[in-house]
Amino acid sequence: MPHRPARAALPALLLCAAAAAAPSPSGVWLTGDGHGVIVVEPCGDALCGRIAGIDRAPGEPMPHDAQGRPQCGLTILTDERTTGDGIWLGRITDPRDGRNYGARLWLDADGALHVRGFLAVPLLGATQVWHKFTGRLGPDCTILSSGTATHR
Repeated sequence: MPHRPARAALPALLLCAAAAAAPSPSGVWLTGDGHGVIVVEPCGDALCGRIAGIDRAPGEPMPHDAQGRPQCGLTILTDERTTGDGIWLGRITDPRDGRNYGARLWLDADGALHVRGFLAVPLLGATQVWHKFTGRLGPDCTILSSGTATHR
């Protein structure tokens, strides 16, 4: 029986080509309310997002998640994979209560990241608009400045 490595590699190549065609939400983002900074980056063959900054007053304690872990560094976006049409689908966790939701991500024409958390289907959800973070973070996840990014 002849060896066919090209056929075995075809699905992986098609996945890579689809990922290359879709704009990636990788980057550092200021959440819609301006109180958090999330780093979205590759993790394995998907994208993940972790909390890198939290807007809190000097001396205010670090907030903790539902399991009592500090929110700084907590991964809240997981298994985000491109659908090939500019949409990324995965999961998002609310760090306050530990609830998991579906997450749909996409970039608009201005480069803002839309994050839609939903139950079962995207129609049953809410969307936040995140903007590129251009400010500074302290070593303890404190947002020192939000930079020039605009948010609503």
